[in-house]
Amino acid sequence: MWKSWKASPAWLARKTKQGFRGYPIATVAIYGPTAQTATKFAVAIFKKEGDDPDLLERWFSQDSDIRSDIEIGQQIVAFIKKQNVKSVVVTDGIIGCPHEEGIDYPEGKSCPQCPYWAGRDRFTRERIQ
Repeated sequence: MWKSWKASPAWLARKTKQGFRGYPIATVAIYGPTAQTATKFAVAIFKKEGDDPDLLERWFSQDSDIRSDIEIGQQIVAFIKKQNVKSVVVTDGIIGCPHEEGIDYPEGKSCPQCPYWAGRDRFTRERIQ
């Protein structure tokens, strides 16, 4: 993942490599219209196991791959540091469409703006239909 996220700050890379060290934990998910282009980061902070996220912040890019945006990388680190997290987990690459089911398009349907993900497993990127 770090090879593809050009703006990955060293602090975040180190924090991820340390593994689970307790709560609070930050999860960083990367989304894009295809498996090659990322346009959204979603960072959730969980203060206790089994709870819904206590905080959720999203960053978007319309013009370029968000992984190469150094300013957004710094904003993500600042957000995570402010929450005094002990653990950080980052997805291994792009894990799906940046649009939200039930908000940007109807539930149970494929996103009309991201045909790449229609009928495709978002983790393996293989066709399922």
